[in-house]
Amino acid sequence: MKIKVNCPAKINLTLEIVNKREDGFHNIKSIMQTISLYDYLTIEVKKNSEAKILLSGNSTEIPYDEKNLVYKACRLFMEKSGVKADVNIYIEKNIPIAAGLAGGSTDAAGTLLGLNELLESPFNRSELHTLCSLLGSDLNVCLEGGCILAEGRGEKITKINSNLKLPVTLIKPKNLGISAKEAYGKYAELKEKPQNNMTEKMLDAISNGMAINKFLYNDLENAVFNDYKELQSIKSSFPDSIMSGSGSTYFVLQDKLNKPVSSDYQVTEGLEFISYGVKCNNFVTN
Repeated sequence: MKIKVNCPAKINLTLEIVNKREDGFHNIKSIMQTISLYDYLTIEVKKNSEAKILLSGNSTEIPYDEKNLVYKACRLFMEKSGVKADVNIYIEKNIPIAAGLAGGSTDAAGTLLGLNELLESPFNRSELHTLCSLLGSDLNVCLEGGCILAEGRGEKITKINSNLKLPVTLIKPKNLGISAKEAYGKYAELKEKPQNNMTEKMLDAISNGMAINKFLYNDLENAVFNDYKELQSIKSSFPDSIMSGSGSTYFVLQDKLNKPVSSDYQVTEGLEFISYGVKCNNFVTN
């Protein structure tokens, strides 16, 4: 049996750090939005007591072993369900890595959803969300999709009733990836940590049908901005741009850029907000 899963990227319309937790993570308040940039998973399963996991794909930048969050999602699914199967997953990678777009998280959430479809749905939706929360901070957002208020370390989600249908253009330095560990570490070192309450202001703007551009905000951008000339260059050319997640991707809410960008940057135009998260299609029984 085989299935194809669409796994969308997300951007952070706001990202505010509330405090540091005892487990080393940070509590956040963030409004996240899934967008029309996708990785695609082709998942094939054969029930087998050996339960082998084989990953492959089109990217040379990610591991295809137990370090990959997709592999960890497979292993967790079988541990919690008791179902044993050989799993073969091909990852078509289109979302840049270490980019603040939840590429790894959306692939892992898509893996859980795809396996659940293929293996006779041992988990309901709530239980899938529980599995997501065990694997990482953004998986629940990627599973649910649309416009989401994320709290805790990102796993506590509330769907926002949003009619936003906005265009998105991404700008990413080609040779710069920023890990979440680095970004949060540098935030912890900041002497001044602004408390702008932008998430609440953004929620009010969305609920009242107001323009949201002036409420775009990211605490982690403040933490890493001064260390990277690439980020400074983006902001200088596009003052309305904002960093997504831990970076290094910036986005603007427009269909196309209004000026050229050097070849050192990857630009993805023509994207848009979408109302869903990971979803299965092309279900095939061999």
